[in-house]
Amino acid sequence: MSGRLVYLMGPSGSGKDSLIDAARDALAQLDCVVARRVITRSAESVGEAVQGLTPLAFAELAREGGFALSWRANGLDYGIPVQIDQWLAQGLHVLVNGSRAHLSLAKERYPQLLPILLSVDPDVLRERLHRRGRESREEIEARLARNTLFAGGAVEDESGGIFLLDNSAELSTTLARLLALLGNEGIVEKPRSA
Repeated sequence: MSGRLVYLMGPSGSGKDSLIDAARDALAQLDCVVARRVITRSAESVGEAVQGLTPLAFAELAREGGFALSWRANGLDYGIPVQIDQWLAQGLHVLVNGSRAHLSLAKERYPQLLPILLSVDPDVLRERLHRRGRESREEIEARLARNTLFAGGAVEDESGGIFLLDNSAELSTTLARLLALLGNEGIVEKPRSA
């Protein structure tokens, strides 16, 4: 039996990385592996634990078939290692930090994927982006403007099978909701033999 791809999306600063980190132990109990993204950004950057590659090294890895999924956003290249295909074939579930703009292509490759859109109140998002310190005030405001467009499709997303998960409150609340959603979708702890 093959595993299921859990495709977590959300605007920059919505708390995807924090949620993933908080969920790691619980996900392991569900036989759900977190895939580490490859990004053309320095691994020393604040935030997500990623594998940072130069644009040239990223392009070479892509040419060699090293990515199951890849896309370009905000001037950076992102890739999900092809190793996820092996994990899925072994019956493990895999959570990836994905791109909403790339969702349709991801669904073509993984028709059973579980799309989850993490949202956050604009004022909370602004504060998080400021605290993160990666962008200027102008860049943050531009991100917030893009997020308004991003969030505008929320009703359409629900009708299109995308699960919405609000991360405006405490992280523990969002984590509990994520685990409940996964359980409702059949991603549950498997009985262990004695």
